[in-house]
Amino acid sequence: MADHYETLGVSADATDEEIKRAYRKLARRYHPDANPGDGTAEARFKEIAASYEVLSDSERRSLYDRFGTDDPNAARMADPFAGGLGDIFEAFFGQGSPFGRGDSGPPGPPRGEDLQAHVDLDLADVVFGSEREVTVRTAVRCEDCDGTGAEAGTAPVRCPECAGSGQVRRVRQSLLGQMVTASACDRCAGSGQAIERPCRQCDSQGRTVESRTYQVEVPAGVDDGATLRLTGRGAAGPRGGPNGDLYVHTRVRPHPVFRRDGRHLVHELHIPFTQAALGAKLSYETLDGVEELAIPRGSETGTEFRMRGRGVPQIRGRGRGDLLIRLMVDVPDDLTPEQEQLVRRLAELRGEPVADPDDGLLSRIRSAFR
Repeated sequence: MADHYETLGVSADATDEEIKRAYRKLARRYHPDANPGDGTAEARFKEIAASYEVLSDSERRSLYDRFGTDDPNAARMADPFAGGLGDIFEAFFGQGSPFGRGDSGPPGPPRGEDLQAHVDLDLADVVFGSEREVTVRTAVRCEDCDGTGAEAGTAPVRCPECAGSGQVRRVRQSLLGQMVTASACDRCAGSGQAIERPCRQCDSQGRTVESRTYQVEVPAGVDDGATLRLTGRGAAGPRGGPNGDLYVHTRVRPHPVFRRDGRHLVHELHIPFTQAALGAKLSYETLDGVEELAIPRGSETGTEFRMRGRGVPQIRGRGRGDLLIRLMVDVPDDLTPEQEQLVRRLAELRGEPVADPDDGLLSRIRSAFR
């Protein structure tokens, strides 16, 4: 586990003000908003925030100084009586213990809200992957107070209502005797800290509302309706609380030619009966470029051709699916007299009986008088 004092760059006997100054300096430098897309800076910011959360709380700092951790459970291993009777009863009765919460301390500022956004994609974006920008209206850390909610030059203080515990306990009489109930402190909303001089810019919330644009990496092979999670890109939590996440939902536009079937692409290719009968070589345009497609003589409707590796990649996997081309042989119904004569000559040479030339017209006249 990283040393919290080393993470903030202060000595073990640093004052609260020195710790606060060190945190603000490092937070501005490594905050995700100042380093978009930098995973290393984001991880460093989380370490800084975690260290400040421990060292800014007198009880957790005292626990850390004595045992090298602020985990009450780990501290009990070193001192089984450190938690007092409250922790012993809490093991049996949970938070309803008549001796309270022990040394667990206030819960800290709440996490920010998760946000939702949509991104529209083309089939080519799905096959090859892409980058898209999404703009959201979100809560961001207040620059005037650096997220504390207190006016610049001041800081939150321990809540006088709950003495920094974040809870208020009330005793009431019942048939079974006295009963103790605990609830979140109304004055500090369970944070354990009160603000005497609120920041005018954010009205003590530690955050303001702005529009932010984020770059979204769309992986190849993503499905329509998939959800991409951008950790820490949600709303900033009130009074320095951690950011929520941003969930981006994908919407894939229909392609005019290809239809997706899992990892494969399917195309129903219409060709005239002359090409089906005599064969042909076509310049066929795939998503990867133009390739030659050979149609054998005598091809029928339903004949399928497979172009390997021209389909959709497997997300977080290797290789691509195939492109399946299914022939649909079109029979013309608008022959000119000359074309019809040629087809009739062909039928005659092949010995294939066909309808007389007037059968179609006579049939339509009969149908009109029925």
